[in-house]
Amino acid sequence: MTDQISTIMHREFPTLVAEMPIRQAAGLLHSSGFESAPVVDASGELIGILTQKDCFRPALQASYYRQWRGTVSDQMSSPVKTIEAETDMVTAAQMFLSEPHRSFPVQQSGRLVGMLRREDLLGAFLRLG
Repeated sequence: MTDQISTIMHREFPTLVAEMPIRQAAGLLHSSGFESAPVVDASGELIGILTQKDCFRPALQASYYRQWRGTVSDQMSSPVKTIEAETDMVTAAQMFLSEPHRSFPVQQSGRLVGMLRREDLLGAFLRLG
């Protein structure tokens, strides 16, 4: 039996709000080392996800117009595919195989509690032997 993803997920991760300027969000993703970040509302409810890839369109437009435009809500994806904290590593690996995502927000009892990246899961499998 393999461990639950709650043992390998990141408990500290960037979160974004829909009204955040997209340039600020792109900078936060770049500096954090995360390829994506959950977007939450004022109560901490998960409402979307923003990836580095989502930031490329506004970045390219900024390179032409010399000005970043828009907010996270303009580029984020919603609804969000999530994974439960109690999910075992094999099931999580199957999700990564069947979905194009590089990370998943982790929820427990409907509350955002972590982020699981592909590289974290692969590292856990390597440590198992």
